[in-house]
Amino acid sequence: MKNALSLIGVFLVAVMFSATGFAADKYVSGSIGISWMNDTTFEDVYTFEGEDLVEAIDYGSGITLTGAFGCDYGDYRAEAELGYQTNDVEAYSVIFEGDTEEEGDLEGDVSVVSLMGNGYYDIDLGGIEFFLTAGVGVAQVDFNDISDVDEDDASYNASETTLAYQLGAGFGIPVSDGIMLDARYRYFATTDFTLSELGGFRGDANGNIESHSALLGLRVNL
Repeated sequence: MKNALSLIGVFLVAVMFSATGFAADKYVSGSIGISWMNDTTFEDVYTFEGEDLVEAIDYGSGITLTGAFGCDYGDYRAEAELGYQTNDVEAYSVIFEGDTEEEGDLEGDVSVVSLMGNGYYDIDLGGIEFFLTAGVGVAQVDFNDISDVDEDDASYNASETTLAYQLGAGFGIPVSDGIMLDARYRYFATTDFTLSELGGFRGDANGNIESHSALLGLRVNL
């Protein structure tokens, strides 16, 4: 999976920065929106009485910011995007043999900085543009000052870098010459990464980050 994502990323970057027979219009874009992270289920936390315990973390809503530089080839676009999203960490639960054994409130936040290569396919709907998008890249995931609300234990911090991918769809609406208003949905996910003893964990735990974002932004031709 990781090798496939890496190859797709190399392909997107090669397409973007090669102009083999094509004249591309350059543009910059920026977006802001609301994000919702799926609960993260961490596997292989530790084993009790021969059974693996699973710990899950719940998140609140947060924000997503993106900025990109791209090339428009007509029906398709390619771009390099820098993204940031952050969500509050709200609760945890420990699951053993399918039943919740323990749960509690957490505080802190998780943030993700991503560098993505994106491809777009644009469909002209008579002035309004509908587009589909997909991208791959790398993401740095930071768990910041995670602690149990009811305990006096020291807070936990961790940072992991992993591969990431995203899918989305949206509409581009022209607002003036060379400026488009973009509204889109984005699904973003990382591949699995490993954390060591997060909160109540007794050992290494494997999980990933998944989020959904509703974004609004501007695309400006250069």
